[in-house]
Amino acid sequence: MKKIILLLLVVISPMWLQGQAFQGFLTDNYSGVNSVVINPANIVDSRFRADINLIGVSAFGGNDYAGVNILDVTKSGYDFDSMANTYPTNNNNGIINIDVMGPSFMFNINSNSSIAVFTRARSFVNIHDINGEIVDDLENDDTDDFYFDGGNLKTAGNGWAELGVTYARVILNDRTKFLKGGLTVKYLQGGGSAHISGNNLTVDYDADGGGPDNGSFDTTGELTYASFDTSFDEDGYEYELPKATGVGFDLGFVYEWRTNYPDYRRTAADGSTYSLKDQNKYKLKLGLSITDIGRINYKDGTEEVYEVNNSFTEDDFDNADNLEDFLNTFYTLKSSTKGFKATLPTALHFTADWSFTRRLYVNLNTDLSLISKNKLGASRIANTVSLTPRFESKIFSFYLPMGIVQYSGFQAGAGLRFGPLYLGSGSVLSALVSDNSKAADVYAGIKIPIYQGREKDRDEDGVIDKLDACPKVPGPIENNGCPWEDTDGDGLLDNVDECPKEAGPQENKGCPWGDNDGDGVLDNVDKCPNIAGSLENDGCPYADSDGDTVFDNVDQCPDVPGPIENNGCPWKDTDGDGVADKDDNCVDVPGTVENNGCPAVTEAVLKTLSAYAKTILFHNGKSTLRPESKEVLDNIVGILNEYPNAKFNIDGHTDSSGSDALNLRLSEERASTVMNYLIENGVGASRLKATGYGESSPIDDNSTAEGRRNNRRVEVNLVK
Repeated sequence: MKKIILLLLVVISPMWLQGQAFQGFLTDNYSGVNSVVINPANIVDSRFRADINLIGVSAFGGNDYAGVNILDVTKSGYDFDSMANTYPTNNNNGIINIDVMGPSFMFNINSNSSIAVFTRARSFVNIHDINGEIVDDLENDDTDDFYFDGGNLKTAGNGWAELGVTYARVILNDRTKFLKGGLTVKYLQGGGSAHISGNNLTVDYDADGGGPDNGSFDTTGELTYASFDTSFDEDGYEYELPKATGVGFDLGFVYEWRTNYPDYRRTAADGSTYSLKDQNKYKLKLGLSITDIGRINYKDGTEEVYEVNNSFTEDDFDNADNLEDFLNTFYTLKSSTKGFKATLPTALHFTADWSFTRRLYVNLNTDLSLISKNKLGASRIANTVSLTPRFESKIFSFYLPMGIVQYSGFQAGAGLRFGPLYLGSGSVLSALVSDNSKAADVYAGIKIPIYQGREKDRDEDGVIDKLDACPKVPGPIENNGCPWEDTDGDGLLDNVDECPKEAGPQENKGCPWGDNDGDGVLDNVDKCPNIAGSLENDGCPYADSDGDTVFDNVDQCPDVPGPIENNGCPWKDTDGDGVADKDDNCVDVPGTVENNGCPAVTEAVLKTLSAYAKTILFHNGKSTLRPESKEVLDNIVGILNEYPNAKFNIDGHTDSSGSDALNLRLSEERASTVMNYLIENGVGASRLKATGYGESSPIDDNSTAEGRRNNRRVEVNLVK
């Protein structure tokens, strides 16, 4: 009788169910190489220079058929049949998940990329849509006859080993925005696989149908049975690996929002920067990954489909050599296929990690199976949503994972990491206080962490050694951590010496005395330092009646001031504008001194140009002029030609929409378009210059539509 029940229920007794392995620990930024199992992007920009995992074991359990008091189960005399709470339905479900992470390591190739190599052994037992009501009946000692409606039950057991290589790199690192991605490629070695599924399967048992102590069975429906080819040597019956290999993939991305990025960046006086590697930098971290994409091909395995419309007795089954012989003797083989594939438990993972402080975090994690429970031979995780507050530091972390696990309900646990040790459970707290626990799990492991070190400042001058040009001698940050020197040796340090490369007295701020009037007498002894004189007259000039600095003895116009170059006579000024003809660019037209004798561009003219410039329109997002801008530009050409010697800057500006680089390029192109139009219509090219400033010089608030419209402009400015 017991053998028959084993056949019918396959592996019904351990109806376990659980989701992710290493609950709580994998949310830790110090989980190191272990974190590749949930998201391969995690290893780059980590808190480790390198990390070596020696061994880590995780085992999970839970179900939707029975609930127990975990403490009572450990006591002697515990009777599961009478003391457990059972919830039989016609579609109970279950999974076993054991995960062993063997010797593994990760290291950084450089600051933007990392690599990991890991080994892992895993096993899953999945049971779906099993009739729990018949289990309840069979566990009743008074049961004799029974009818079992198996429906479309599905069971699968898979075990395999992985050798994985992970590469991850930084994709974007732009102040507050940080993105990294990773890919894992895994070589898979199958260790064993089998699955059984029923199609409208029923079993009718008559305890006396085959005679005394020999019950009979009537079965109907269809049964699919697949198993790998087990190989044993003839002498020791030692297990040999089947011919079953495959390739798997994991792909993941992590985005970090770094609101306080300046706190984690150090900048030298020369502009070079360095990001601190030993600290987490994000306020919010979002992770998205797909894991376990792939299958294992059991080339020597067999998948057979039987029609089970037949009757047999308990003795018939007891006398069979093995299950295959029994199936082939009493049932009709409909099809037999050489080889089958075991699908990995492909899953989608999303995580959001919020940093309250540098030590306190809360993590929201979702694990979603991408494998249908109706897929034959596939391993499948349970859908899980968990919330994990944690305290995290370099040496010690503590976690309190809480979550909803598909079928098993609410679970709460605890875990910790202390140096090289990590251990915990995602259900230990709920299991200790509940008399109806449907899940239990535990994990533990040991590793060799090699942390990122805190940046050193050996001379304690506030400049880290990485950026300190003189790491052993204190110096100010303004001088890249080096003490100030006295380059010219005049007794004044360069930071206060206004002429650091020329020796000079302290009373002249380290600069040599000059000769302001160029008369060969230094200013400190020149009694007329602003008027050229002679050494014989203490630097003062001889008599100069007209005050033109040309001594009367050589001044040909002693009563009228004039330059020495014109023998003391004033230069001719034809147009009477106060600018001598030799310096007047417009000899016959009165102008201003500031404009070299040419007419000056007035403020009123500049306001007119500014008003015209504001009405220059371009096609949206482009540098091409709209047709209505031609009249405006022609008016500007007319004004510029009225001042033939004046030079102008054509300045382009944008609002803050779009990237800095795009805005800069667009502003440059628009300024150049206006300049080219003016040149083509008669304005001298040497008088114009076009410059783009992008979004760097707003005149209004970019947070409003009107402000952004005002900031999108072209200006025509006079070069003074």
